[in-house]
Amino acid sequence: MDGVIGFIQDLGPNLQLVLDRMPMILDGVTITLLASVLGAALALFIAFAFGLALLAKNVLVRGVARVFVEFFRGTSLVVQLFWLAFVLPQLPYPLGFQLDPLLVGVLALGLNYGAYAAEVVRGSIGSVPTGQYEAISALSLSPARGMFRIVIPQAWALMLPSLSNLWIQLLKGSAIVGTVTLYDLFFQVEQLRDRTGTWFAYSFALLAYYLIAWLIVILMNGLEIRAKHQIGRGPALKDSWRSLFRAPGSTPAGGGAA
Repeated sequence: MDGVIGFIQDLGPNLQLVLDRMPMILDGVTITLLASVLGAALALFIAFAFGLALLAKNVLVRGVARVFVEFFRGTSLVVQLFWLAFVLPQLPYPLGFQLDPLLVGVLALGLNYGAYAAEVVRGSIGSVPTGQYEAISALSLSPARGMFRIVIPQAWALMLPSLSNLWIQLLKGSAIVGTVTLYDLFFQVEQLRDRTGTWFAYSFALLAYYLIAWLIVILMNGLEIRAKHQIGRGPALKDSWRSLFRAPGSTPAGGGAA
């Protein structure tokens, strides 16, 4: 029986079924975490590579970066995923080849969300005060060294709240990787739904994805607090641990010390 009444009446047996299927569910959680973490790592690499390219003085470099970013932001993640999974293998040799389903998911998530994150990196670096660039010249640092020693540490603290939100979006977007024969958390939820009904299975999915998202929030808040402390704009993590549980970007300037 489905619906609210069925949800309540079958709650005990459904919870027992979850326990019985826990090994498979944990396998699905592992796949989801792998896709989300590896996809986020690829997205971060793409974000810095193309975010810096968008700020380059060379017109050609900026143009290539802009085309990349707009293409992957302007096309559907689902279409990108299906293209990598089903079209790429059908291309003529040597262009066509079959990718592992996990790699397909990581590439699609990384390319799509990396394009969005590139704009975050570009905007954060662009918002660093011009006086910091003058400091690079005053300290006789090369442009590349000055960028990584002075500008990026300040921009990093600024971009972390937006990157945190994008990582959570990437986690939620990972639910579609099951469509390319990847047995992730959502795939296991669908298997569970056949036995428990819609109400219980999707309520379980909401709770599971919510808990994973909050782990991401805590991790990213910790990185944000540490980044601000390193540039002298906030307390140390040990003095503001309560801020770990705030929404991304809402940490008070004073820190929220324990």
